[in-house]
Amino acid sequence: MRIAYICLDPGIPVFGAKGASVHVQSMVRAFQSMGAEVTLFSPRCEGTRPKGLETTPVVPFSLPSKSNAEARMQALMALDLALPDILRDAGPFDLVYERHALLSHSAMTWAREAGVPSVLEVNAPLMEEQQRHREMILPQDCLTATHAAMQSAALVAAVSPQVVRYAQDHGAQNVLHLPNAIDPAMYDRPRQGNRPFTVGFVGSLKPWHDLDVLVSAMEILHASRPDIRLLIVGDGPERARFSERIAALGGEISGLIPHDAVPDWLVRTDVGIAPYSAAQDFYFSPLKLYEYMGARLPVIASDVGDLARIVTHGDTGLICPPDDPAALARAIATLAQDPERARRMGEAGHRHVIAHHTWQANARTVLDRSYLPVLSEGL
Repeated sequence: MRIAYICLDPGIPVFGAKGASVHVQSMVRAFQSMGAEVTLFSPRCEGTRPKGLETTPVVPFSLPSKSNAEARMQALMALDLALPDILRDAGPFDLVYERHALLSHSAMTWAREAGVPSVLEVNAPLMEEQQRHREMILPQDCLTATHAAMQSAALVAAVSPQVVRYAQDHGAQNVLHLPNAIDPAMYDRPRQGNRPFTVGFVGSLKPWHDLDVLVSAMEILHASRPDIRLLIVGDGPERARFSERIAALGGEISGLIPHDAVPDWLVRTDVGIAPYSAAQDFYFSPLKLYEYMGARLPVIASDVGDLARIVTHGDTGLICPPDDPAALARAIATLAQDPERARRMGEAGHRHVIAHHTWQANARTVLDRSYLPVLSEGL
């Protein structure tokens, strides 16, 4: 079976370490593990290839400089319009799979017209994100392309209920809720002992992660439990703002690390934190939740979006009110005071993620829902 995997988003280096990059790599590996031949189409193919993707066929594209935003968007539109010919030359393909990008629709419309099964993976309400966080250039072209992509895709795979609604609002008919996942083999390693109880956070240090509440909670705890440590696994623009406060707590920031090294850091932790503010429009499927559970960690997550449906309060972790450092401090103390309960939660979370949230299971679901039952059974 031959799959064309398309990621035209210029902000996603497909061989990089950011969450979106990991998602691309993980789905490609999952399809490959099922015996499919995957060709990756992207304008961001720089860097060292991660393990398992060393020989993956790649069709790279070039883009103009970021200095002229409108010219860059026009170039993306031209690239998108050229995709049908590029796909025909590189094919034939049994499935066209695309990570949704602004201004990109031609792959989905071509697949529909050619009778090739297609999947559009939607990870965020991109038009709303663009309007809120960046300059919205060519809004009507973005809207037209979004409608065309959503309406043409045989299947839309959306990472959260909020993104499901976004896809439906833009005309998607066949929408599947498909959250993030893990590769279980990455997390099969022993935990490190003989160390203080350690609170872990994995992710980019950016504003949508509410690090202020996490660090404030640790400062509250520090007065009575100075032995509880904080370990931040990641890097980003918020690091400078928090580095002195974290250092005063005796905490540690790993800096940027490759994704396959994350499990080596998680074995040094006892609980995983997913802090988010209620002030933001929450539509994410946080990869960190599944990574924590894969690593047998109990999870403490903010009560925003559908996180309370992912983390079962009292079973796989604790759900905590957002924007409340004292409540988060109490939740951390609860688990630190009862390590056996924390261990049971971690094991329950591990069982849950292995049963319901693996990349290979996601790939299988996509194939089964993409009108490819015969092909997927043969993989």
